[in-house]
Amino acid sequence: MESLNTIQKVVVSIIPVLFAITLHEAAHGWVAKRLGDQTASILGRVTANPFKHIDLIGTILIPVLSYILSGFIFGWAKPVPVDWRKLRNPRRDMALVALAGPAANLTMAIFWTLIIKIGVLLIGVAELPAFFLVYMGGAGVLFNVLLMALNLMPILPLDGGRIMYSLLPAPYASYFARLEPFGLFILVGLLVSGVLGFLIWPLFIITINLLPESNIVNLVFRDLFVS
Repeated sequence: MESLNTIQKVVVSIIPVLFAITLHEAAHGWVAKRLGDQTASILGRVTANPFKHIDLIGTILIPVLSYILSGFIFGWAKPVPVDWRKLRNPRRDMALVALAGPAANLTMAIFWTLIIKIGVLLIGVAELPAFFLVYMGGAGVLFNVLLMALNLMPILPLDGGRIMYSLLPAPYASYFARLEPFGLFILVGLLVSGVLGFLIWPLFIITINLLPESNIVNLVFRDLFVS
């Protein structure tokens, strides 16, 4: 596999990144709707349309800057609004709504392995489309597993923090919730210090290696992030 230049890396990454973020948020809204809260649905946020979820700073500016400064992509979309009071079982359903985002990313990662397989089948028949599909599929796996691993960290307001809140006994959950205003600062500090990558790396690499086409995904990883 030949190395890609910066423009080529952006081209093969942009669709996977947009849908990784978009469908992650849409999944939160879809599960919330199923569990009794129609807020996201009424606001048109249960959709695959990326323009409904894009946040200028979190979806565009921060990912670009974090990639330039550290080689690590960090960002977010506009959070889907959920009114926990409307859920049938707020503490339990909060965890299910939070888990929906990472679950959507894992599902998309599996989907992108199928795109890789299609690309591999086209090698020798249509070289340019074949390598485009292989690289785009590899990028799709990488970004979705990365977003899944990041969001499962037990830090509010990440999904892992929501799940942790639901699992903690009520008194401890109350204390834990007080940390939410500092969550973004904690994340940025972990990112700048390099600790964030260290913390999510085990889940990231284990998941990659459990998925089909992991050998090709690892080659794409080295080309997109290491070379």
